[in-house]
Amino acid sequence: RYFLVGSNPAETKYRVLKIDRTEPKDLVVIDDKHVYTQQEVRELLGRLDLGNRTKMGQKGSSGLSRAVSAFGIVGFVRFLEGYYIVLITKRRKMADIGGHAIYKIEDTNMIYIPNDSVRVSHPDEARYLRIFQNVDLSSNFYFSYSYDLSHSLQYNLTVLRMPLEILKTETTQTRQESFDIFEDEGLSTQGGSGVFGICSKPYKKYVWNAKLLEAVKSSVHRDWLLYIIHGFCGQSKLLIYGRPIYVTLIARRSSKFAGTRFLKRGANCEGDVANEVETEQILYDASVMSFSAGSYSSYVQVRGSVPLYWSQDISTMMPKPPITLDQADPYAHVAALHFDQMLQRFGSPIIILNLVKEREKRKHERILSEELVAAVTYLNQFLPPEHAIIYIPWDMAKYTKSKLCNVLDRLNVIAESVVKKTGFFVNRPDSYCSILRPDEKWNELGGCVVSTGRLQTGVLRTNCVDCLDRTNTAQFMVGKCALAYQLYSLGLIDKPNLQFDTDAVRLFEELYEDHGDTLSLQYGGSQLVHRVKTYRKIAPWTQHSKDIMQTLSRYYSNAFSDADRQDSINLFLGVFKPAEGKPHLWELPTDFYLHHKNTLSLSQTRQSYTYWWTTGVLKHLPLPFDEVTCAENRRKLTVKKFHKFEEEIDIHNEFFRPYELSSFDETFCLAMTNSTRDFMPKNVGIDPSPFTVRKPDETGKSVLGNKNNREETVLQRKTAASAPPPPSEEAVSSSSEDDSGTDKEDEGAVSQRSTPVKVTDTGDNTKITENVVQATKDVYGVNLSDIPSEDDLAIYARFVQLGQSQHKQDKGSQQFCSKCPLDKVINLIPISSFSQDNIYEVQPPRADRKSIEIFHAHIQAGRGNMQPLGRDDFLMYREYIRNRYM
Repeated sequence: RYFLVGSNPAETKYRVLKIDRTEPKDLVVIDDKHVYTQQEVRELLGRLDLGNRTKMGQKGSSGLSRAVSAFGIVGFVRFLEGYYIVLITKRRKMADIGGHAIYKIEDTNMIYIPNDSVRVSHPDEARYLRIFQNVDLSSNFYFSYSYDLSHSLQYNLTVLRMPLEILKTETTQTRQESFDIFEDEGLSTQGGSGVFGICSKPYKKYVWNAKLLEAVKSSVHRDWLLYIIHGFCGQSKLLIYGRPIYVTLIARRSSKFAGTRFLKRGANCEGDVANEVETEQILYDASVMSFSAGSYSSYVQVRGSVPLYWSQDISTMMPKPPITLDQADPYAHVAALHFDQMLQRFGSPIIILNLVKEREKRKHERILSEELVAAVTYLNQFLPPEHAIIYIPWDMAKYTKSKLCNVLDRLNVIAESVVKKTGFFVNRPDSYCSILRPDEKWNELGGCVVSTGRLQTGVLRTNCVDCLDRTNTAQFMVGKCALAYQLYSLGLIDKPNLQFDTDAVRLFEELYEDHGDTLSLQYGGSQLVHRVKTYRKIAPWTQHSKDIMQTLSRYYSNAFSDADRQDSINLFLGVFKPAEGKPHLWELPTDFYLHHKNTLSLSQTRQSYTYWWTTGVLKHLPLPFDEVTCAENRRKLTVKKFHKFEEEIDIHNEFFRPYELSSFDETFCLAMTNSTRDFMPKNVGIDPSPFTVRKPDETGKSVLGNKNNREETVLQRKTAASAPPPPSEEAVSSSSEDDSGTDKEDEGAVSQRSTPVKVTDTGDNTKITENVVQATKDVYGVNLSDIPSEDDLAIYARFVQLGQSQHKQDKGSQQFCSKCPLDKVINLIPISSFSQDNIYEVQPPRADRKSIEIFHAHIQAGRGNMQPLGRDDFLMYREYIRNRYM
């Protein structure tokens, strides 16, 4: 047998799982559902070790040996022989949300369960194993022990605030969970020390190991089940005058209709689309970790292929294969299923931003636009006008080629209108200052305002043909706009607006670039070809050669390796299940029938052509159906009662780990990307704000970098200066200022915000120094008049004279004798509220009686005089002993 021993992080509670190895093809897993202490589990393993030796007393032939140490179970999988167990053997912390750690899988181990004595070998088993392991679990798979990654922050925090009275009736507890050894001594959980915890079922669409856990889901305790997501997770620290604000980006890739670029296009018969990714940006003040007391905000947007039956034939070996519509869908059946899913999860309005080309010499991308417009128009006929799907077509490629238009300016306008319609999530009500001085844009904000803050209702769904390059830039601009509102809602900026070339936006842009590169590698086989800098027209000329290499890499991947990757994904997700007598995975001509269930069996229920949404969804709009309190949603929740001192709900011990030796070098919050360390200029000490616009050669990375980096920034500025100005626009954003050619000074010049510094000019290698006089507006934030008024000067002169005279009196009083004439002493009339006219006089703070008693007791304890313990002290100590050792 195999014995799996799992523990909590503090290693005070253990569970044991027994796996039978005598069954050649079946999986027998036994969970006794008992919680062991450290002493009990040692005794159990000692007895097992003793009982499994071949001869008593022979330690060399021990029957119990440690096979592997792991951080979690990915799942159990079977091909043609017996079952394998997949374990996480290495992990790396990637983010922290309210004290809940999010880990990336770094390495896994597959162990074959049945004994060699009962193994029934099959010739094709090794090939299936190779295909399964082709899904690299060490690249962009994430998990968390205590935070549900498959749901958004808004869902997780809304569920926490669900009325507890409704849920208490549905609480079911086993004897082990409700057993309390101190119940007879006055510490029963009825006395107010009980805490209810709510656990929700994961959203299956974004869970990648659901099929791998199906075999054991019903037979083991839920603590053994670890759900993993695939996509991207990144976190950076934005320091605002020392105040830590964590900016987190989480992307969840859908496990339905998943695959590679040309092999998965459009949608399947269930409304799941290819390359569907939900991106969530979370912003919170890291100085307060608690979900209940802290300030948290999030914004969600989605990307995904056009929800139609369409594909591209890659057998022609063309860089852009022709787009073909595979099935006629006059009643928009597939689009209806897809948007029904979105209404349930996000509410209304659903906004579609379609970035495909509108004008082409030969019809290519326009085929998709025309069909999508027809589908949306048909579906909107039956929806109430206030909840209709909003369709925004915008040919991004055409605007990029135009020399008269600034792409990001236009995207910024779209982003503003989108964020105003959907709103965003924040878990605290509007700050008092924003009520006193309301901003025009803030008052027009949509979403749902509740007593505890704001909820995002609806979502932006962005797509181009591949949903990679253009989509990522559009999502970045919408995310940047939402970030400004999030910062404003937390009281960190005075207006909901962020400029380019600030430390905050650079940090956010780097996160989005990593996010785009990762998602592009997963679906397209290469990194992003066009980045935000490309569309800002400030990319250096060296970027063009990189773009060509990425294009070639993407073409090679699509032509030669995508088919193998698609087979691996189909096997990993359980879309294809190997079986005796059935064709093997590599013998199938296509996987079309695996992903479209209606090709194998007809559905018994037909969806209505007019009432295309799920029953109950419309009633709760604009709120998402998944977040409302109803019987169907309550069935997805599990309620458990904890003791208030239980370690499982102690976030402080979970986060700070007082029982472990901590090293600052390995502490995640110190090692993560930091706006001050990585983006703020090292030669600028006057304005450390991350919202100050800086020149490209003033960033932290270019100042720290070598000569090549500095030359690259100069090239960026040359490129920016050579871009044409936008057409007759008076009020333009900072992106158009970069493009408009206003920045025409010498490359070696220093910004007006910097202190005097020597800068090497790349032209003639001469060193120049520029002395800069700081304006009072830059230093103090207000314009001071040149000359104070006469009254102010007179008051100031009297104040100075008063101080000087007081010092004369203090010093002279000790030196005077009877011989000294008294007419030199100036007698001053006290004019201050102090009893003595002395600028150094202060009132000592008053301590209350209880504080004085505590202080005296502390002093006495230091001398060895201990006070007797009271009843409360004894009860607290018993609580500690019970939670720690029993």
